Amino acid sequence: MPANLRNTAILLNCRMDVIIDAQLPFKLCEILKQIGINPIHVQELPNGDETSDKEIIMYADKHNLIVITKDSDFYHSHMALGKPAKLLLISTGNIKNKQLFNLFRDNSLFLFNALLKNNFVELTTDGIIL
Repeated sequence: MPANLRNTAILLNCRMDVIIDAQLPFKLCEILKQIGINPIHVQELPNGDETSDKEIIMYADKHNLIVITKDSDFYHSHMALGKPAKLLLISTGNIKNKQLFNLFRDNSLFLFNALLKNNFVELTTDGIIL
């Protein structure tokens, strides 16, 4: 793996914690760790993938986590209510997990920076939308 991926957090001298929603693969945790992001997956919560969106939002906001999801319900809640406080919406449609992981790897520095400065970031197959 290129050093720039491992050192993203070090270069930016900060810590970033996220929670990954149930419809995204657990392996995404490994990819995020490689680029300096500290992930937990909804499967790791007491109710696992049965955890409601409301519970995920409450947990994320309580622990200052960025929610990473494909679920547009989180987008609507974020835009209308400001909850969750920080959101990364994955709008790639149906792509292979390998393509998803490569999107994170290829855009790691810009994505990390965007999440530091913005409450809402969208990742598409074409890149990042702020």
